[in-house]
Amino acid sequence: MNPKYIKIMEYIKLRLEDGSLIAGSKLPSVRQLSEYFSCSKNTVIKAYVELEKEHLIYSVPKSGYYVVNEYQKAMEENEVIDFLSAGPDKNVMPYVEFQHCMNQAIDHYKEELFTYSDQQGLYSLRVQLVKYLQNLQVFTQPERLAVVSGSQQALNLLVSMPFPNGKNNILIEQPTYFGIIESINLHQATTFGIELSMEGIDLDRLEYIFRNNDIKFFYIIPRFHNPLGHSYTNSEKKKIVELAERYDVYIVEDDILGDLDPNSKSDPLFSFDPSGRVIYIKSLSKIFLPGLRIGTVVLPPLMINNFLRYKFSSDFNSSALSQGALEIYLKSGMFNSHLKKVKEVYRTKMQLLQEACELLLPANTSFSKPNSGFYLSISLPENVKAKQVVQMLNEQHIYVDDASRMFLAEYKKENLVRLCISQVNENQIKPGVERLAHCIALIDSRKNHITPNNFLLI
Repeated sequence: MNPKYIKIMEYIKLRLEDGSLIAGSKLPSVRQLSEYFSCSKNTVIKAYVELEKEHLIYSVPKSGYYVVNEYQKAMEENEVIDFLSAGPDKNVMPYVEFQHCMNQAIDHYKEELFTYSDQQGLYSLRVQLVKYLQNLQVFTQPERLAVVSGSQQALNLLVSMPFPNGKNNILIEQPTYFGIIESINLHQATTFGIELSMEGIDLDRLEYIFRNNDIKFFYIIPRFHNPLGHSYTNSEKKKIVELAERYDVYIVEDDILGDLDPNSKSDPLFSFDPSGRVIYIKSLSKIFLPGLRIGTVVLPPLMINNFLRYKFSSDFNSSALSQGALEIYLKSGMFNSHLKKVKEVYRTKMQLLQEACELLLPANTSFSKPNSGFYLSISLPENVKAKQVVQMLNEQHIYVDDASRMFLAEYKKENLVRLCISQVNENQIKPGVERLAHCIALIDSRKNHITPNNFLLI
């Protein structure tokens, strides 16, 4: 619950927004607000001091507090605050280092650049990827890896191709990454959903779905889920793999943000899978250079030939130049240095975002609490729609994501907002959440028919 001085600040800011307080208006006295909010005078003074720091009000000795004539102007002149874009932080991308790797790749792979390369991916790159995946507790061989043009290509191919279990239906978390929903819709695949919250999924419900619905594969984002930020425990992952084995269901594990996990004892589902039941997808788009369009998928031996056949029909092979440069970057050790840097950047940003949400969001909202990753989601009051919040913030050059597109139609929620911390500057996080909180409160007050006449007017 927000401290009372925050509520007083929100109250004043709402009156500034709705126009009942204008430039030069005298604010209620400290005594009047303390009586109205049933709090001490010191609490009101603290709220006024904080508003002064934000240059929204000013004090006149022995007279009182007044509104500054710059509130709306300040909002209009704010720079863009981007909680929408999900690409990596441009300030920590290793452009110069990777340029050296690109140049070396051109020298080293001259012939491959002008001919068709291995459909499965350069073998030398797959060797380096195997070494890299070991740090994520994924132990495999180069022969089981296929290089893909990003994780989305792998997902699209897996949705479209037949599986060894001969089943046809797909199960996905709700909500989930919108890219898998797009592929499902494109291929008109019969799809079931299972509700996910920050407490996880109902494992009894999962077993029921596996047993009764001819599930080909279960698509799951086990660490720093998109959009919730949720991560499964090791015991939950182990149980999910056991159920998949029991009911002949494959698991498609999208571990796109697994590199950011600060818990060294957190394992992927793949590590609980001795039988080849889990298909592991790893993209570097979120922590490296998304334009590189390189990812990898670890497949059961039984599925490799068929997967490569479907990939051949899509693009024959992924860019040889990108593959060669990435191989050199991994082999040189530069990637490990880069990864250490980005882990700290995103952990810090997520901590700042959670602190801002805890301090500023209205009490009738809730938000997820991941310890790293890119995504945090906010559940709005039932009468506040995400699209309304998005539209209002867009006018102030603050961008957030309406998460309704991340649901199947029968599970759709229209009051979930996703925030992504990857491209927002640290010093923008608190002001951005503050503006978000004000929008939520303003829309909520309108929906509840709270007009300026309902407020204290002194």
